[in-house]
Amino acid sequence: MNFLSNKIILITGGSGSFGNALVKYLLKNSNLKKIIIFSRDENKQFEMQNKFRNKNLRFFLGDVRDEDRVFTALKDVDYVIHAAAQKHVPAAEYNPFECIKTNIYGAQTVISASIKQKVKKVIAISTDKACNPINLYGATKLCAEKLFVNGNQLSGANGTRFGVVRYGNVIASRGSLIPFFLDLIKKKEDSLPLTHKLMTRFFITIEDSVKFVLDSLRNIKGGEIIIPKMNSIYILDLIRFINSTLPIKIIGLRPGEKINEILMSKDENSLAYETKKYFLIYPNFKKIKKVGKKVINNFEYSSNSKMYLNKFKVINLIKKSKVLEIL
Repeated sequence: MNFLSNKIILITGGSGSFGNALVKYLLKNSNLKKIIIFSRDENKQFEMQNKFRNKNLRFFLGDVRDEDRVFTALKDVDYVIHAAAQKHVPAAEYNPFECIKTNIYGAQTVISASIKQKVKKVIAISTDKACNPINLYGATKLCAEKLFVNGNQLSGANGTRFGVVRYGNVIASRGSLIPFFLDLIKKKEDSLPLTHKLMTRFFITIEDSVKFVLDSLRNIKGGEIIIPKMNSIYILDLIRFINSTLPIKIIGLRPGEKINEILMSKDENSLAYETKKYFLIYPNFKKIKKVGKKVINNFEYSSNSKMYLNKFKVINLIKKSKVLEIL
């Protein structure tokens, strides 16, 4: 992490699951001058202060919708990781105006304030739901991706570099599937819910997501969307791996929910390249030296792409994520 030595980094939405994991990793593996947590939840910030107790860790209460506050927080900041978002799919469907304000206007605010404060690089965290979106959350994150990619045109040749990372479900993050099922088992529910028997999802551990985001921050040239190569799993198999005795109740798809998730569509692969670990979708407005090899025509990176996790790998991932308290 030499590129972070004696630098200042700000994390929007930094008091969440990802922010906590990122701060833990940075405090252990980098020599940052300062880490700034920018979020609107004072209770979570208080918990983080007590948890880490580090003089290089600072906290700003604020909302990414408020450009004046974001501008103030970004003074002397070198790097930004933009993790703030409204992420809950049904809540976004029910509260569309709020979702748009946070995920789209908030992205615009971070871009404008970063350019004005001459931030070196910004990485925005997106989601598989931004690819061919069918729900409002995914649509707002797609808009945010477009804003961050094109932020490079606003900043000029020597200004702030913006990039995007797009990945799937994080094991053990707040509200994610595995802790949800474990909690139901712990409560001794008589069945476990499943929306569709053919549903698949990508999975990544929070530790791997942290390393992926930081690696992308170091390497972006400006305008790339970077996607990690991930395994996926049938949710039916996941439930059976966790508990093989409780019956499964099919409850139907929720509003805005897909059977399979896509991280890169066929429509995007004309500008897509792959390396051993990543896919990169390059912008079409500037010349960047491409890394890796061009993906094949009509390639689509979907969670039903047959790269499924077996029971041994799933259990290991759960153990690694420290949520295996009742198995």
